[in-house]
Amino acid sequence: MSAVTLEKPAKTSVLTRENVRGRVSDAFRLSARIFRTLAEPKIVVTLGLAALLIGSAIGVAISAHQNRELYNSLSVLQAERDAYQRQWSQLLLEQSALSAHGRIERKAVEDFEMVVPGREHIVLVPYSNADRLASVGN
Repeated sequence: MSAVTLEKPAKTSVLTRENVRGRVSDAFRLSARIFRTLAEPKIVVTLGLAALLIGSAIGVAISAHQNRELYNSLSVLQAERDAYQRQWSQLLLEQSALSAHGRIERKAVEDFEMVVPGREHIVLVPYSNADRLASVGN
């Protein structure tokens, strides 16, 4: 079931010049009263403190947002640093494996057909002070 209510029709005011002038003058008086109230020292101090509080709150929000962004970028950079350190340690291991004496000797024999000279092919050249002084003079 639904209930039906009968309401009186709303009064519509006739828009006349006097009504408009009266309402405009009421609005001017109200705004003048508001501005007089706003000019009082207590109100000015209160509004100033409220503006300072709002500005401070906005500053805190901006600072927190920047802090989160910087922390995220720090985490990304630390992960990148760790990846580079892992790669560097792998490259060091690879370098030590590639520069092992046994591997170098084997590659010299296989690729360049080099051999270790025998004792009969080794010639010792004597070193004297006269040779040293001659090389220093040049």
